[in-house]
Amino acid sequence: MADVWVAKDDGSKLIRYSATVGVGRDYSGNVTARLYGGQEPVVTLVAASPGQDTPDEFHVRLLEAITQLSDAAEAAIVRPVHDESCGWTWRTRLL
Repeated sequence: MADVWVAKDDGSKLIRYSATVGVGRDYSGNVTARLYGGQEPVVTLVAASPGQDTPDEFHVRLLEAITQLSDAAEAAIVRPVHDESCGWTWRTRLL
């Protein structure tokens, strides 16, 4: 599998998905990734705010998006995007 990177919702950080040991969604709707090694053990990928709640299974949708890239020959970035009409979605871009 090619390298898959996951971006924060504000685009300020990319994490290599292979460095992720877990993904979760807290009661506030924030989606976080737990990383092994490095200086930052938890990265908030989506900081939910009132009126922009993430779906209950949003963290699972990230895993589905990454699984769909398992046969890709090139690297990809998966990033969370909020649209007023559609809500939160994960978008993939091949590099």
